[in-house]
Amino acid sequence: MTRGVVAAGHRLTAEAAAGILAEGGNAFDAAIAAIAMATVAEPVLTSLGGGGFLMARRAGGETALYDFFVETPLRRRPDSEVSVEAILADFGPVTQEFHIGLGTTATPGQVPGLFAIHEALGSVPIARLFAPAIETARDGMRLTRFQTYLFDVVAPILSASESARAIFAPEGHLLREGDLLRNLGLAETFERLVEEGPSLFAEGEVGQAICAQCKEHGGHLTKEDLAAYRVVERDPLIWRHRGGALALNPPPAASGALIAYGLGVLEALDDERSDTLHLFRALAATNDARRRHGEGLADRLRGGALDDEFAQLAAHPPAYRGTTHISVIDAEGNAAAVSLSNGEGNGHMVGNHGFMLNNMLGEEDLSPDGVGRWREGVRLSSMMAPTIISEADGTVTALGTGGSNRIRTAILQVALNLVEHGMDLETAVCAPRMHVEKSGKLSYEPGLDMGEALQEASEVHAWPERNLFFGGVHAARRHPDGSLEGAGDPRRGGDSVIV
Repeated sequence: MTRGVVAAGHRLTAEAAAGILAEGGNAFDAAIAAIAMATVAEPVLTSLGGGGFLMARRAGGETALYDFFVETPLRRRPDSEVSVEAILADFGPVTQEFHIGLGTTATPGQVPGLFAIHEALGSVPIARLFAPAIETARDGMRLTRFQTYLFDVVAPILSASESARAIFAPEGHLLREGDLLRNLGLAETFERLVEEGPSLFAEGEVGQAICAQCKEHGGHLTKEDLAAYRVVERDPLIWRHRGGALALNPPPAASGALIAYGLGVLEALDDERSDTLHLFRALAATNDARRRHGEGLADRLRGGALDDEFAQLAAHPPAYRGTTHISVIDAEGNAAAVSLSNGEGNGHMVGNHGFMLNNMLGEEDLSPDGVGRWREGVRLSSMMAPTIISEADGTVTALGTGGSNRIRTAILQVALNLVEHGMDLETAVCAPRMHVEKSGKLSYEPGLDMGEALQEASEVHAWPERNLFFGGVHAARRHPDGSLEGAGDPRRGGDSVIV
């Protein structure tokens, strides 16, 4: 008898969830174990100092979105007291400027999120769910090739402080593929969380260490920020397309409304032109819609069905940062799609507690008037898009991806591959993708017949092979007969396990 399926960004993350499923835990228990393990196994992409979202579908069909993403601090310190530093991340072909330092840290939600999800949906004791992460952090794990690449990309962050170097460069140089990464401080933090619960991060020792570090080294966070943080349960944005119902991340997240808008534009394009041209136009139109916050959508989509959603986004500044994803479906049909982010990290470990706080406030798009000009006390918008698709025949798919502003385009295309083109899950995930920037630049992977789309793009970049630039969709699927599929995207070192 199969117990369920997991797809994630690292083999250890998937195995942690699979172990819980094998013991009879539900999809949400497995997701909690995977979140904990991801903070150990995928430290560049997620952390106890970050945040995220869970799209949860109970076996009976009831679906809810749990928002534990980061918030801007309640009070902004004067610029003269704030520590912010620009660094260059090296992706190989291009570099990108990020900002780190304590002044870039928003109020984290990951720990409150873990416990809120467990209270609402869990069935297995939290000690059991954290056990795989504790064991791996204590004993160590061997770095993969993909992790080595990520370490190289954010090398200035992982070597920005003595505390970070002690974990990621213990012998004076960054750890490489095959090297052992150990984090005894993180193992101890998880053990303390088992004993003390989320209060450890609110008013307990870890919360006190966060506040002291921010006060002494140019951060904004105070005990009031940590005490005031709340996980928010939201109704998902439901969008129907070609017989499938997509449960999408609602506002203040931007992703769900943008994916729905793109699908709506495709439905409106009913001429005989090529699929790739339709897709190019839908992606370009979605970029325009995001800039206009919903103006004029009434004449395009079902009497303006998304006007309210787009209008809400103006009040929540966007954050487009490094992300990982976990998808789980159990034998009963419970489904969990979890997207997580720590930005890239602020460069400083919190005391001896084994984790780095986020650098979400260093996002340039967050502060169009300059880094540090963000609004106070606001839940940030996000492009993270944990999604659950329910098809007319009872098939359920949980999916999501990393990829910054490419997240929504990756999810839209995989959804189309499944719902419109009837692909199996692995084929749908691995199929070539395209992306359209706000400038009109078209990027695409080999294998797509671009045809007329090339004539409408302002600039074209043909990638020589599949690339992590186009996201890393990790997906799990359950069919009405109980059969399961899992697909971890090879673009981002993904893996899947059926148990």
